[in-house]
Amino acid sequence: MRYIEPHGHMVSRTTDDYEAMVYAGCAAVCEPAFWAGFDRGSVEGFRDYFCQLTDYEPRRAARFGLPHYSWLCINPKESEDMVLAEEVLSIIPDFLGCPNVLGIGEIGLNKNTRNELRILERHIDVAAQHGQLVLVHTPHLEDKLKGTRLILDAIRADGRLVADRVIIDHCEEHTLGLVLDRGHWAGITLYPESKTTPARAIDMYEQYSRQNLWLNSACDWGRSDPLSIPKTVLEMRRRGHRESAIEGLVYGNPVRFLSQNPRFQLRLE
Repeated sequence: MRYIEPHGHMVSRTTDDYEAMVYAGCAAVCEPAFWAGFDRGSVEGFRDYFCQLTDYEPRRAARFGLPHYSWLCINPKESEDMVLAEEVLSIIPDFLGCPNVLGIGEIGLNKNTRNELRILERHIDVAAQHGQLVLVHTPHLEDKLKGTRLILDAIRADGRLVADRVIIDHCEEHTLGLVLDRGHWAGITLYPESKTTPARAIDMYEQYSRQNLWLNSACDWGRSDPLSIPKTVLEMRRRGHRESAIEGLVYGNPVRFLSQNPRFQLRLE
């Protein structure tokens, strides 16, 4: 079955992963900017990273006929250095014209600090000024509910972003309803340690099946699986979900959200 991987950190994956994803039916992959596992030391390090996301990585994916799209930001884990964060924010507009860039992301909060919140607000401002889609990271584990509420309030307080042009990712059972009630899209992440399992994801889908949801793997350099979406498809079939409903979740929904940016184009089949 065809599907979209709407949130995968492919710079940390092998070329074999691209090949396996294509064999499994992946029709496009979208890569948000994220933390590299260490704090970068300069704005030039981020410039090189943005070049990787907008030039090298799309060419690597294209070897397997897989369209690659990206999002740009400074990750909340690196937002405590306010001087560096402002320098990175200043160069993001230079890359927004690249043909594979879909918007600003994954912005958000990590430890819910004042500095993180300020840089989140600055990202929201950049997105609003340039008419960009927004992809938001919510904190993990015990800080998720507080962080999700802070994020939702920051978006509402700014007032310029259209709700359904924002996706709040890494939602779980106690935050999913809050996000959908604000009119945003909600992402459910299939990640073995800090997010959700296929079974939990399907439980949430069954409760909110007609809502604006997508599934993603957020595969990166940690314990993660770039094939978690097709594996979840198998679990949905085991539970008896219709093929049309499954494809609507793993392909149709991400296409609906991402196509709000006209750069997101897929080959007609």
